[in-house]
Amino acid sequence: MIENVIAAGLLLPESSRSAAEEHLDELEKLIETAGGNVVAKVLARRVAPDPATFVGKGKAEEIKAIAGHHDATLVVFDDDLGPAQVRNLEKIIGTKVIDRSGLILDIFAGRARSREARTQVELAQLEYTLPRLTRAWTHLERQAGGIGTRGVGETQIELDRRIIRNRIAHLKEELRKIERTRETQRKARSGAFTVALVGYTNAGKSTLFNQLTRGGATAVDKLFATLDAKSQRAAFEMPRETVVIDTVGFIRKLPHNLVASFRSTMEEAVAADLVLHVIDVSHPHYEEQRTVAEEVLRELGVPAERVMEVYNKVDRAETMIRRKGAVGVSALTGKNIDKLVEAIRDRELAGGEVVQLAIPHGEPRLLAQLHEVGVIHEQKNMEDATEVTAWLPREMLAAYQPFTTARDRYHKAV
Repeated sequence: MIENVIAAGLLLPESSRSAAEEHLDELEKLIETAGGNVVAKVLARRVAPDPATFVGKGKAEEIKAIAGHHDATLVVFDDDLGPAQVRNLEKIIGTKVIDRSGLILDIFAGRARSREARTQVELAQLEYTLPRLTRAWTHLERQAGGIGTRGVGETQIELDRRIIRNRIAHLKEELRKIERTRETQRKARSGAFTVALVGYTNAGKSTLFNQLTRGGATAVDKLFATLDAKSQRAAFEMPRETVVIDTVGFIRKLPHNLVASFRSTMEEAVAADLVLHVIDVSHPHYEEQRTVAEEVLRELGVPAERVMEVYNKVDRAETMIRRKGAVGVSALTGKNIDKLVEAIRDRELAGGEVVQLAIPHGEPRLLAQLHEVGVIHEQKNMEDATEVTAWLPREMLAAYQPFTTARDRYHKAV
């Protein structure tokens, strides 16, 4: 059964009405992603949030009337609410009340499939729940159902703080084990050039992933369609083995607990050689979405020099891409994918040098490895060795140092 929901937000003096309305539109899409039906949107104008009810008692009474008129059973607020605010609002309105963080956690709970994603979501939910524990848990019982009650919510009525803290400690240990496994996997592909796709949710990362890898990542017009990082070899001829990684999307006001819990997944972006920041240039507020993603990348510690902007959905946009170093593509139609591949290739080549080597005939393994990790420009078989002019990634230069025949190295690929 689809739940009728009211989306509510606050318009403060420092915010424009158009921006506040756009934020409510995004909240509506989040609610629809969670399986709800938005029957009304309410925007309260205030100088500051009301400590007791966030929107003020008068506006809460107004929301109560709207809920009664539309048979709404849930009100979702676009900002985080304190436990007391939730209790006061529920008492006045007479319906379930959750905030944006609770909604996003609910969506993640419904989308989590892998052991890692389920562990991360449960940890985030419990850390979100812990400071909100009260004796009034009836709205989270199984019979209540609906948005905001998935995952761990159904058992919270039986839990006390000690049990939750013990469970949190257990989940953190599980995530440490998962992170060690991820680290082992990263080391196994350390010889490869890694390209991570990041960006605002629904920017088209999974569609672009499929273009670059000929892969089968789920690509649908939904928020948070991807929760697990997926990796696959690039389908294009590159200077070295290239692995593309699809990651979870970002969103405005992403819950802090969720960012912390998904740290191991987001580490894929931190550890990548190149980060493609995918931006939906057809979105009317793409600049704000770009800023949100930039802030998350800074928080994760991703250096700006390792980030390349990719403006997606140019087939639907009228905006001209003027940012230096950016590439405009359509992941859906394949437009300019060749230009993006060339830009990735240039980044790879910039991370190495052209050297002249003499590989002894008794070292066939070194020559075979050279063909795998480098770009061969010229190769000649001599009496005692194979002379090669090749591009090598910088991290491989030391291994071939003993076989260098020319003093000069070119820091620019030829």
